[in-house]
Amino acid sequence: MVNIYQAILELEADHKAGALCTIIGAQGSTPRHEGSKMLVYEDGSFIGTVGGGEVENRVRKEAAESLVDGKTRLLKYRMVDPKSGDAGVCGGTMEVFVEPMIPSPLIVVIGGGHVGKAVATLAKTLKFRVAISDDRPEFCTPEANPDADEFYCVPMEKLPEALDITPQTYLVLTTRGSNVDIQGLAPLLKTKAAYIGIIGSKRRWLVTRKALLEQGITEERLNQVYSPIGLELKAETPEEIAVSIIAEIIMVRNGGTGGKMKI
Repeated sequence: MVNIYQAILELEADHKAGALCTIIGAQGSTPRHEGSKMLVYEDGSFIGTVGGGEVENRVRKEAAESLVDGKTRLLKYRMVDPKSGDAGVCGGTMEVFVEPMIPSPLIVVIGGGHVGKAVATLAKTLKFRVAISDDRPEFCTPEANPDADEFYCVPMEKLPEALDITPQTYLVLTTRGSNVDIQGLAPLLKTKAAYIGIIGSKRRWLVTRKALLEQGITEERLNQVYSPIGLELKAETPEEIAVSIIAEIIMVRNGGTGGKMKI
């Protein structure tokens, strides 16, 4: 039990996801009793147990699904007759509560210039974790971007090697030109990022898109990119552009529409 609690603290410290599965009810003969716990990681590995065998396999599957949709689950299992679909033959029943533990979302700003800095500042205010990535060392420091938590001074194409990009990662490309995007975007498109947005005009994105298609990137994947980035606010200053970008990220994260709420 101590190991599980320790592991939960390590998940939090490392900004990793896991699902805590706890038996909250047990009647009759069951392989484990109330309070027994199992922690399931994103890669399917686990520590602890809720009984082993088929019941544990089912709980692990539900735990994995909870890490995708972020929803808790209350599972109930009979263990009487496997031929009728029961999870065992012990004779009792079990209830298991599955609680996904999802880390705070991470906004990675690729390009630490004026707009990138404004995005980092606003994101930090809204309780996102913030990382800055830039291949120019002078833009990738706490002095240049004091609101960032992490710094990755690498070319864009090397970022997936330096950072674990997960479904809780939002990539904001405030880069200095289409040539940078063309060179570095392909590896990012292969990650599990929840969002990839690219700053620039419609023409800039069309140029970038054409070059990426020629590299073999599929239209389906490119259609998932948000470019020009942000919601239409007629934004001009770096701070206004940052509001537009973060608003779009919140919209995507929460399943919003971006439309007016005025009746």
